[in-house]
Amino acid sequence: MDRRKIEEKIFLFLMRISAILIVLSLILILFTIIAKGLPSLNLAMITQTPKGGYYLGKEGGILNAIMGSLFLAGGATILSMLISLPVVIYLNIYAKKNSKLSEFIRFSFDVLWGIPSIVYGAFGFTIMLFFNLRASLLAGIIVVALLILPIMSRTIDEVMRMVPAGLIETSYALGATKLETAFKVVIKQTLPGIITAILIALGRGIGDAASVLFTAGFSDYIPNSLLKPAATLPLAIFFQLLTPIPEVQERAYASAFILTAIILIISIVSRIITNRFSKNLIK
Repeated sequence: MDRRKIEEKIFLFLMRISAILIVLSLILILFTIIAKGLPSLNLAMITQTPKGGYYLGKEGGILNAIMGSLFLAGGATILSMLISLPVVIYLNIYAKKNSKLSEFIRFSFDVLWGIPSIVYGAFGFTIMLFFNLRASLLAGIIVVALLILPIMSRTIDEVMRMVPAGLIETSYALGATKLETAFKVVIKQTLPGIITAILIALGRGIGDAASVLFTAGFSDYIPNSLLKPAATLPLAIFFQLLTPIPEVQERAYASAFILTAIILIISIVSRIITNRFSKNLIK
């Protein structure tokens, strides 16, 4: 048998094994969360805030953590988007192609992407100590925005780099300015990818615990101000698992089920929106 065909069969086998392992891992994670969390899930968990002694097995719910996660991740996603989109537009429309500045910016985003979230949390905590600030929803939003900024920026950048050069040149030939080309051609053409990047960043922000541990704090109440501390689902899960009370530990799995369901909904919405907008693209 030809050597190239043997190599192809070997790598095809390895790819199939990898795909099976990924699927099995997902199934095992979902099975564990559903089997342990679903029996402890009830309406009170998603409609009530913690009562006195909730983490000791008493009544209440995690509505504070659900709303806190949504507020924090939503605010961080908006803030990150306001920074990411102008930078990516500059890289793909205004900056010279493959210039040293462009490559340096992209390299910086790659480095930021690889930094562990706990480092972002430590950085935010150091800044808070320097300015004598307390843990708050605002501090958590800023740190999570820094965390998801490289994810969103590089994802949108890769999508914009796939726009055909001829499409952009045609826009210039028709008399459009760079700004008009960016908003009326490039963004419109890459809208499904941009939406996907936003939703991926939103899901990443909701699921992170390390970056908000020292910055957003924790509270049994739904935050009514950016300067108030905010609970998040990952930290609620963490604190419930730390207790020696079996009932509270079971609630942690129920909380994990809720968090997984939220992220799953975000993923499904992302796929639906992407498919819907992709029909209008020029291919």
